[in-house]
Amino acid sequence: MKTNSIVKQRQLPLIENYVESPEKAWITDVAFVEGKNLDKPFHTEVKINEELQTSVGIGVHRALGGYHDLPNPGDMLCATLASCFESTLRMIAERIGVKLTYTFVKAEAHVDVRGTLMMDKTVPVAFQSMDLTIKVKTDNDDNKLPILLKATENSCVIFQTLRLAIPIRIKNEQEMAHAVEL
Repeated sequence: MKTNSIVKQRQLPLIENYVESPEKAWITDVAFVEGKNLDKPFHTEVKINEELQTSVGIGVHRALGGYHDLPNPGDMLCATLASCFESTLRMIAERIGVKLTYTFVKAEAHVDVRGTLMMDKTVPVAFQSMDLTIKVKTDNDDNKLPILLKATENSCVIFQTLRLAIPIRIKNEQEMAHAVEL
């Protein structure tokens, strides 16, 4: 099947492979922090992608006493959502033949920091809400725009993950090592 879509050209062999071997569709994304300069409580560095190990400096928000001189974890959460949504939008637009001329995706996460500062036990230690602002312009007939946006929402891994609020397992290797020693 000949297609002009680069996204389809790259994804069709993968889809065929995953139909044949569903276990190959499972991937694991990784980020890690190996603490350095531990005497500096307001800065750290996260390495993104175990293979590439792209380093990003991380700071603490001024609302928590930090300097806010580097992206903070909340900024990274917003960046993750915005970048996943926009890249998903691009791929779907290309697949369905929508010529994008402009995209803008802004993610905002809202949190009452009194919870994390342990000031008020009734305030959750979590983002209470998130907003996603999307602006899209196309060269095409805009009647495909609602389809494009709904398909993007349905296919964006980070959007769907945050919407579901998945459980996170904590593996404490120190405790596991201690338990093995007993």
